[in-house]
Amino acid sequence: MMYVVRARRATAVSAAVAGVLALSACQQEAPSATLPPRAASVVKTYPVPSRNHTSGTVHYPQSPPVGGNHNPLWINCGIYDKPIPNENAVHSLEHGVVWITYKPNVLSQADLGVLRTLARQPYMLMSPYADQETPVVLTAWGKQLEVQDVRDPHVAAFVKDFLQGPQTPERGAPCSGGYDPEGGSAVV
Repeated sequence: MMYVVRARRATAVSAAVAGVLALSACQQEAPSATLPPRAASVVKTYPVPSRNHTSGTVHYPQSPPVGGNHNPLWINCGIYDKPIPNENAVHSLEHGVVWITYKPNVLSQADLGVLRTLARQPYMLMSPYADQETPVVLTAWGKQLEVQDVRDPHVAAFVKDFLQGPQTPERGAPCSGGYDPEGGSAVV
């Protein structure tokens, strides 16, 4: 009788383990060569120790900045043809924006068109930024991706992963009704 109970218990445990393994295998995404790689594999993550409102110029350790103290007024989301103030852009990052910056006079009009198409969605900023190392940089709060080519699959993956992403301190806060910089033309 003891042998039958142990055998049944062993069978039940084996079945439970097999069920858990089968369930976990079903829940994992199957790798696909057609899907762009997850942006997190090439994204730089930076600690952002503070996010206080301040007036005046802030000296950020990254260029473009990824977060930190910032102007009390966010910049309106949109596409700007002139540089925008870091302090206002950082406030927008705090609201969940992805900021696309590009080196002036480096990209073709076709490449700029690709970026403009991407930047036309809600919670996006786009502006030239002379003081960056690569032609294109995507920035979210505490996250940054540098790319040479606007068609790099990590670009779309970054936007998908970090636009209003889990790193956002004030997810859903406004992206309009803020600062509209003089000299910049927001085009949406």
